Amino acid sequence: MSGLLARLRRIPSWQVTLGVALLALGFLIAIQLGTEGPRIRYSSSERPPLLETANELRAAQEQLEARILELRAQIGDAEASAEGNDERVRRLNDELRDARLVAGLVELEGPGLVVRLDDSTQPVPPDVAAADYLVSANDLRDVLTELWLAGAEAISVNSERIVASTALTDIGSSVLVNSSYLQPPYDISVIGPPELYDRLTTASGFIDFTRTRVQGYGLQLGFVPAGDVVVAAYSGVINLVQARPVPSPSSAP
Repeated sequence: MSGLLARLRRIPSWQVTLGVALLALGFLIAIQLGTEGPRIRYSSSERPPLLETANELRAAQEQLEARILELRAQIGDAEASAEGNDERVRRLNDELRDARLVAGLVELEGPGLVVRLDDSTQPVPPDVAAADYLVSANDLRDVLTELWLAGAEAISVNSERIVASTALTDIGSSVLVNSSYLQPPYDISVIGPPELYDRLTTASGFIDFTRTRVQGYGLQLGFVPAGDVVVAAYSGVINLVQARPVPSPSSAP
């Protein structure tokens, strides 16, 4: 018995998790295939679309069954080749963790500050566009760019993580960030070095922004120094269609 327990402890957790998931999926498919609903009579004009739908469902079930068999085979191959490869598995896990950090898929915490940007409260002159007194996507881009240049390591706006694929677009009085419509005030949470504030406020680009937008139109700008700042993880969908990874020697066994 002790030998069996020792062998179970050596099984990697990902294999256990995947095995349980496959077992649950197979159980659900078996129930779906074995369950017969109430019989309903349909007219001859209704039968063709119903038959087509049934055929589509049957084909989807067959694909699921084939996928289960494929995954089982992959698990078997992984188990057969895993012996003696603990170091490679550890290295791959480290690389995966680093990739998730760089991609913004992990919530981070660290020293930094919070920059708050809000719409102007000044009265709008009759000959000036009212939108000029609102925080725009361009305003947020300008501040984000200056923060990156000042040494920011991670940034989120109202809990929306800023990553390489993030787009900022004006939608009325809101700003679309990733796939979320954000409303002012915009709290920009930033993790960075201790000199982040000094670098930002002395940068020529940021000084130009404060002169033209804060002083010129009355946008509200504030800073909240914080011992530790939490930057949310990216919650959107990563959808790469044309891009594909280039094999590297480090990924070889």
